[in-house]
Amino acid sequence: MSNKRSNSFRRAILQGSRQLKGAGALGEEVGLGLSQRLVRHIAYETLPREIDRKWYFDSYTCCPPPWLILAITIAEVAVFMYYGLQLDRWVLQVSSPHFLRGPLPYHPQLRIQAWRYLSYAFMHAGIEHLGLNMAMQLLVGVPLEMVHGALRIGLVYVCGVLAGSLAVSVTDMTAPVVGSSGGVYALVSAHLANVVMNWSGMKCQFKLFRMAMALVCMSVEFGRAVWLRFYPPAFPPCPNPSFVAHLGGVMVGLTLGVVVLQNYEQRLQEQSLFWIFFSVYLLFVLCAVFWNVFAYSLLDVRLPPTL
Repeated sequence: MSNKRSNSFRRAILQGSRQLKGAGALGEEVGLGLSQRLVRHIAYETLPREIDRKWYFDSYTCCPPPWLILAITIAEVAVFMYYGLQLDRWVLQVSSPHFLRGPLPYHPQLRIQAWRYLSYAFMHAGIEHLGLNMAMQLLVGVPLEMVHGALRIGLVYVCGVLAGSLAVSVTDMTAPVVGSSGGVYALVSAHLANVVMNWSGMKCQFKLFRMAMALVCMSVEFGRAVWLRFYPPAFPPCPNPSFVAHLGGVMVGLTLGVVVLQNYEQRLQEQSLFWIFFSVYLLFVLCAVFWNVFAYSLLDVRLPPTL
């Protein structure tokens, strides 16, 4: 990964355009309030270089606050509550015959309705699905948004969601999709990859244990999705939701997401790697669109009903 941003950042500091407060390490700061300790903790959680952590700590003002991930989470909970009351079911809502009839989930029979490639993220198969996604989304997404901003984190999240539904439409052509796992896995995968690539620089406590716990949560959620996909559907011939969206999110996180999180200060448009991975992503989206337009009829795929 290029060190261009770090060198330009250091030169700017030496030239006086960015003045850091104090000469000691950030971890040696004393007399900090609760909010300052929280900001320092997040800096050590997400940034691998001391000069970045110090600059972030000195410049962070909580304006704007990390609103995006919180807003997405609140919307997901609201949609889940609405369908829970409507269906009178909170666990495995997907087993209800009315679950896929709404305007939000992706269904191959309704793939011409383009908004479903994104809106499916607001619906979940049940409280167990929502709970795991929401926990990872808040614990990882909010700190990342505090450091990198809503625009960058939103880009990774939305790209993960879109890649998830498109991956399902290409590889699991008869299955519907629900859940925010594509976006969540994009953020978590990008963060974990960033930690591994900068292992010696990351000073967060218990980082090995915390990485293991994150991988366990991801594995449990992915295992639940795989089990549900191959579990006999409650209303055949309509299959249960696909798990492939998780893999689409991981691929976005390990490519585009890593570039976004690796560079704290440099603008994305100045990074050649960003444009390379973003171009590859756009090529994938374009190929998936053509696949959805032509492949289903050419392969004579028998699509399940929408119930």
